[in-house]
Amino acid sequence: MFSFLRDLQFLLCLALAFWAIKFNAQELPPILNFTPEDYTAENQNWAVAQGDQDFIYVANNSGLLEYDGAKWSLYKSPNNTILRSVTVVGNRIYTGSYMEFGYWQHANTGLLEYTSLSESLKNSLVVDEQFWNILAIDDLVLFQSLNKIYSFNNNTQEVKIFDSESSITQSYLIDKSVYFQQEGLGLFQLQNGNAVLVSEAQPFLENIVVSFFKKNENYIAVTQKSGIFQLNNGNPTVWNKNTTNYLLDKTIYTAKKLTDGSIMLGTISSGLIHLSSEGDIIYQIDQNLGLGNNTVLSIFEDKNAHVWLGLDNGISVINTNTAFKVYTDNVGKLGSVYAAARHKGYSYLGTNQGLFYKKNTTVNATYTLISETKGQVWNLNKLGDDLFCGHHEGTFLVNADKVEKIADKPGTWKIQWLDASKNLAIQGNYNGLYILEKLNSKWQIRNKLTGFDISSRYFGIAANQTIYVNHEYKGVFKLRANANYTEIISYNLVEELPKGAKSSLISYQDKLLFAFEDGIYVLKEGAESFVKDTILSNGFLETAKYTSGKLTYDSINDKLWAFNAQEIMYFEPGILADELKVRRIALPSKTRKDISGFENITDFGDDTYLFGNATGYILFDLEKLDFKPYTITLRTIQNKSRKEEQNFVALTTAEPFNYKDNSFVFDYSVAEYDKFRSVVYQYLLDGMYEEWSSWSTVSQATFENLPPGDYEFKVRARIGDQISENIASYQFSIARPWYLSVVAIVIYIVLLIALFIAIQIYNRKYYRKQKETLIETNQRKLELANYESERKIMKLQNEKLQQDVESKNRELAASTMNIVKKNELLNAIKKELKADSQEEELKSVIKIIDKNLNPKKDWEFFKEAFNNADKDFLKKIKELHPKLTPNDLKLCAYLRLNLSSKEIAPLLNISVRSVEIKRYRLRKKMELEHEDGLVEYVLSI
Repeated sequence: MFSFLRDLQFLLCLALAFWAIKFNAQELPPILNFTPEDYTAENQNWAVAQGDQDFIYVANNSGLLEYDGAKWSLYKSPNNTILRSVTVVGNRIYTGSYMEFGYWQHANTGLLEYTSLSESLKNSLVVDEQFWNILAIDDLVLFQSLNKIYSFNNNTQEVKIFDSESSITQSYLIDKSVYFQQEGLGLFQLQNGNAVLVSEAQPFLENIVVSFFKKNENYIAVTQKSGIFQLNNGNPTVWNKNTTNYLLDKTIYTAKKLTDGSIMLGTISSGLIHLSSEGDIIYQIDQNLGLGNNTVLSIFEDKNAHVWLGLDNGISVINTNTAFKVYTDNVGKLGSVYAAARHKGYSYLGTNQGLFYKKNTTVNATYTLISETKGQVWNLNKLGDDLFCGHHEGTFLVNADKVEKIADKPGTWKIQWLDASKNLAIQGNYNGLYILEKLNSKWQIRNKLTGFDISSRYFGIAANQTIYVNHEYKGVFKLRANANYTEIISYNLVEELPKGAKSSLISYQDKLLFAFEDGIYVLKEGAESFVKDTILSNGFLETAKYTSGKLTYDSINDKLWAFNAQEIMYFEPGILADELKVRRIALPSKTRKDISGFENITDFGDDTYLFGNATGYILFDLEKLDFKPYTITLRTIQNKSRKEEQNFVALTTAEPFNYKDNSFVFDYSVAEYDKFRSVVYQYLLDGMYEEWSSWSTVSQATFENLPPGDYEFKVRARIGDQISENIASYQFSIARPWYLSVVAIVIYIVLLIALFIAIQIYNRKYYRKQKETLIETNQRKLELANYESERKIMKLQNEKLQQDVESKNRELAASTMNIVKKNELLNAIKKELKADSQEEELKSVIKIIDKNLNPKKDWEFFKEAFNNADKDFLKKIKELHPKLTPNDLKLCAYLRLNLSSKEIAPLLNISVRSVEIKRYRLRKKMELEHEDGLVEYVLSI
C-alpha cells in the first residue's frame, strides 16, 4: 500500500511538472538560432565565451568562431583539430584543443592572431590529450584536460602542471577556488597545487557532475543522470524532489547558474530546461518550441543576460532578459492571430481557427476555443461594456466564455459606434454596411444601408451623414447617407486618394486617416478633401521600407500604431498641443512574422501589448524597452586595387594609400544579440559625400575607385529610436599618382612657365618672321606692282613704237606708192613723148624724166625709210639666206610691205612678168616648200 502511494505521489509530481512546463512554454523568451550554414563551420559547438568588446567566441569543430553581432568569422584551430574550450581574459581569447592550448589576440587589422602556450610543453603532454575546460583566476589561466590541469601565469609566463590520479571529468570555479571531480574518487578542491577531498559521497563516485556552484551558503551539484544535489558539510541531499524526479529519465550534459539565481540545464535529446532559484521548472524548450537542436553541449550567459547554447547542431541564443515573450503555435491549434482583447477579466484571441479565451485570474490558464466560433475571426471591437466578435460567418456578442450570434450576415470586418446616445452602431461586411441597434439590452441588425454593396473593411464617419469607405483594390469611396441611415443616396471615388494595396482608413482623435505607401493623409476639417499629414508621413516612412498601411489606434492610451519593414512604431501627443512624437521599436517584419495587411496590437494592461502574428503572438512590455546605451565598432577594413586581391589594413593606418589601391570595404557592427532588437546602420564618407546614407541592416560599406584625396569614413547605428553613443570613424588618404605629386606639379608649373616663355619667344619670332614675310611680300607686291607698271609702261611704249612703226610703214607704203605712181606717171609721159620724139625739145624733157626715173636713187630713199620702219629686216634675211643678191633683197623688202607684183614692177622698172620670174627665183634661193607662201614667209621674219 505504501509503495502504491509513493508511486502515485511520484506520478502526480511528474504530472504537475508536465503541466507546469506545458503552460509556461506557451509564452517563452525569444530564441535566436544560428545554423552551420549561418556561421559557415561544422555543426558541434563545445563552449561559448564573451570578449571585452562584447563579441561572442565559440569553440567549434572547425576552429574558433567570432560573432560581432553582424557577421560570423571562422579562425581555423592551429593544428586543424576540434576546438573544445574557450575563455576570455582581458583582450586574450584562450582556447584548448587536441594536443594544443594557447590564446588569440586582435591584430591592428581587427583579425585574430594565435600564440601557442603548449608548444614548449610537447614533452609534458599526454598522448591524445584534449583540453575540455579553461578557468581564469586572477593572473592564472587553468587548462584542464582529462588527465591534467596546466596553470599558466600571465605575469611570469610560467606553466605549472597538476597530475590527477584518475580522469578529471569536469572542473568548476567558485569564489576563486577550483573544484573538480576525479572519476571514481569523488569531488576535490585544488589548494596550492594539491587535490583536497571535498566529498566522496556516492553521487560523486557513481555519477558525473556536470556543474557545481554555490547557492547561499550551500553548494549545488548537477549530475548527468541522477538529478540535482545540495551539498552541506560534504553530505549530499536531493535538491527539489519534484524536479529531481522529473529529471530521472533525462541526461544532463551541461548546466549553468545565471546571474538572477535561476539555473539552465542542457540535456542530450531533451533540449533546455530552465529552473527557478529554488529548483522549480519554469519552462522547457526543445526543437519543437524553437530551439535549434535538442542536444545542448554548452551554456553561457553574456553581459546582457542572454543565454548562449552551443548545440550538437548549431547555436541558439535565449533572450531571457528582454521585454518580449513569444508564443509560437507549432502544432496549429491556435493559428494566426488577427485580433485580441481583454474584457471583464478575460483575455481573447481572434484567429483563423476561431475565438479563444482564458481567464486572467486563473493561474497557468491556457487559451481555449469557443466552439461556436470555429472559423476566421476578423476583429474584436469593444463598444461600451460590450465586446463584439467580427467573424467570417457573422457577428457575435462575447460574454465570458460564451458567445451570442446577433447577426448572420457573412464577413463582419469591423464594428464601431454610429450614435452611442441612441445605441446605434455601424458594421462593415463583405457586401456593404449595416446598422446595429441595441433595444431592451439586446443587440440586433436594424437595417442594411442600401445602395452600396462593396466590401467595407475600413470605414469612418464624417459630418453630414458622410461615410468614407476604403477598398484597397478600388479606392476610397465617399458615401452620402440619408438622415435615418437607411440608404446611401450617392457615392463616388475620392479622386485625390489612389488605390493602395494594404492601405487602411481609421478614425484617430476625431480625424479620419488614410495610410498607404505614399504616406498618411488626413481629412481636412471643414472640407471634404484629404491632405498629406507631413508629421505622420515622415515618421511613418522616414527610416525603413513600406510594408503595410495598416494603422491601429489605442484610444485608451492615445497611441497610434504603425508598421514598416524594420520597426513597429507609435505616435503619441507631445508636450505641445499640436505636437506628435514618435517612438520606434526595433522589431523587423521577418522576425515578428507579420500577417501582412492585418497587423494588430492590443493593450493588455500594465504597459504590456500583444502583437498578433502568423504563428501566434508576441507580448512586450514598453517599460522594459528603455535599453542601455550601446556602441558601434569598426571591425575590419579591406583595401584593394583593380587587379589585386583584397587586403586587410590596420585600423590606425596613417600612411597614404597608393593611388592604385583606391577601393575599400568597411565592416562594422553592434554587439547586440536580442532577437527583436534589429540594428540598422548609416554611414558617411566625408570628402566624397555630404549626406549620410539611408538606414540599412547591411553592416558593410563598399567604395570603389576613389579619387586621390583625404577622407573620413563615419558610421553610426540605430536600434528603434535610439542612436548609438559613438560614431565609429576612420581617416585615410589616397596619395596622388606620381604624375600628380607636388614635385610633379612643380615640374609641370616650371614646364608650363618655360612653355609659356617658349611660346612667347616663338610668337615673337613667329610674328617677327610674319612681319618680315609681310614686308617682303609687300615689297614683292610693290615690286610686282612696279614691274607691272613698268610692263604696262613698256607695253604702252611698245604699243607707241608699234604705232610709230605702223605709221612709218604707212608712210613708207604711201611714199612707195607715191614713187610707184610717180614712176608710172613719168613712164607714161615718157612713153607719150617718145611717140613724138622727133622734136628736139622733147628729148630734153625725156632726159629730165629719165633723170627722175632713177631706180637707184629711189631704192636708196626706200631703203633708208624701210630700215627706219623695219629695222634689221634686211640684215636678218641676209643672215638666213646668204645667197640673196641686192635685187633679191629689194624684192624681199617690197614683199615685206605686202606689195603686189604689179606694184613692184614700176619700182624695179621691170615688167610684171619679170617680177613673177624674180619671185620664183627667190623661192628657189630660199628653198621654200611648195605649200609655203613667199609673202607669208617674208612677213614672219
